[in-house]
Amino acid sequence: MNRKIILLIVLIVAFAGYAAWSFADSVTPYVGIDAAKQATSTVQVKGLLDKSAPAPQMEGDNFVFTLQDEDTGSTLRVRYHGTKPDQFDEAHHIVAIGKMQEGEFRADKLLIKCPSKYEKEKGQV
Repeated sequence: MNRKIILLIVLIVAFAGYAAWSFADSVTPYVGIDAAKQATSTVQVKGLLDKSAPAPQMEGDNFVFTLQDEDTGSTLRVRYHGTKPDQFDEAHHIVAIGKMQEGEFRADKLLIKCPSKYEKEKGQV
């Protein structure tokens, strides 16, 4: 075979391998609260706002609240570096993306899942 063709094949295989490795590294799995407490890497954890815990509040530059697993009842203290998200009080579910550090879940991102106004209308149709 021609050297240029061999070099091209090697480059394509190397690029494909690097792309697969980068993609696998960027995937953030969903886990339950108990698994999130054990995770050593970044994960996504979904839960409900724990109404029996202290009320969500700002602590310096961080928004702190407690998530509760709707299946097991396990709770997780979450510290989000940022302000209270819009529609947080209307949230049906909260997804925190981050990892455990110093006994609490440090979230880099929060996703607020609110019930849609269309769900109410769906029952009326």
